Amino acid sequence: MRDREDGWAGFAYRGWQDLDAVRRRLDEGADPDAWRNGRPLHRAAGRGSPEVVTEMARRVADVDALEAGTTALWEAVLENRPENAKALAAAGADPWRPLIAGWSPGRLSLAGPVPDLFVMPEGERGLSETERTAAEEGRRLVAVLDGIVTEGTGLACVAGIDAEEAIRRLEATPADDDDLEVLLEDYPDEHGLDEILRFVGVTSVPGGCVVTQPWGYAPSMPEVLVPLSADTVCYGLYANPKSGGQGSVVCDGQIEGWDLIPGGSPAADSSPEEVLASYLYRHDAVAFACAYAELRLPDARAVVGPPDHWVELPNHDGSAY
Repeated sequence: MRDREDGWAGFAYRGWQDLDAVRRRLDEGADPDAWRNGRPLHRAAGRGSPEVVTEMARRVADVDALEAGTTALWEAVLENRPENAKALAAAGADPWRPLIAGWSPGRLSLAGPVPDLFVMPEGERGLSETERTAAEEGRRLVAVLDGIVTEGTGLACVAGIDAEEAIRRLEATPADDDDLEVLLEDYPDEHGLDEILRFVGVTSVPGGCVVTQPWGYAPSMPEVLVPLSADTVCYGLYANPKSGGQGSVVCDGQIEGWDLIPGGSPAADSSPEEVLASYLYRHDAVAFACAYAELRLPDARAVVGPPDHWVELPNHDGSAY
C-alpha cells in the first residue's frame, strides 16, 4: 500500500505535535513529501506544532508544493495556526501567492485574528471595505455563538422575513406549552421522535429569522425550507451527532445545494466570497448558516432558546414530520 511505502503507516494525527516521533519516522525513511494521498507538511501546518513544521519544512523538496491547489502555508492560515505560519514563512513559503479565487495566505490572514501576521509588500492588495466589514461581523458572530452546544439541533436561517411571517408561511399554529413540556419530559421513553419533530421554535433576529429545533432535524427538511424561501433564501442545517453539520441552500422554493459541509474548507472553484466565509466560519457550522442568510444575531437565544414562539407544524399528508 502507498501509505506503507511512504513510511507513515499508523501515524496518528496527534503525532504531528510530537517532534521526536516525526524525526524518528523521517530518519527511518518516511517520505517528507508524501503521506497517504497528500503531503505531510500540510498535515503538520494545520495540526502540528511549530517545531514539527520547522523540521518538516527543512526536509521537503518544495515548501510551497501544492495539495488540492493550496500550500502548507494556506493550511496554517486557514486553521488559525499563526506560529506554524510564521515558521513556514521563515522557511521560505510565499504568503502572497494567489491560490483560490485570488486569495493568498497573506491576504486571507488580514481577515483573521492576527492581521499583522505577515509584512504586506508595497503594491499588494489588502482587504476591500466589503471584506473588512464581513471580517468584523464574522468575528462578532462567532463570539456571540461561542460555547453553545448544538449537537442534534436543526436550524433554518431565513433572510428578510420575521418570525410571524415564517409562521404564516409554514401554516404553523401556536404550541401548547404544557403539551410540549410533557412530550419532552417523556421523550424517548413514552414518545418517539416523530411526535416531537412537529414542534419548532421561531425567533426574529436582525436580517430575518431563525427556525430552531434543539432535538431534531425538522427545520432542515425541504417541507420547511421550501415554503420559507419564497422570494428569499434559506440555509438549512442539521448538526448531526454522528456525521457533523449537514447544510442545504434553498432559494425561492428551489433547492440549490444539499448535503453541504458548512464551515468546511473552500473548494478549488469557490468564489472570493465563499473563500472568505469558509475562513471566517471555519469549523463553526451554526455561524456559517446564520451568516449565509445575512442574519446578525445579537445573542445565541434564537439558536438555543427560548424562542419568540413555539409552534406546531401542520400535518399535510397524514404522516408526522
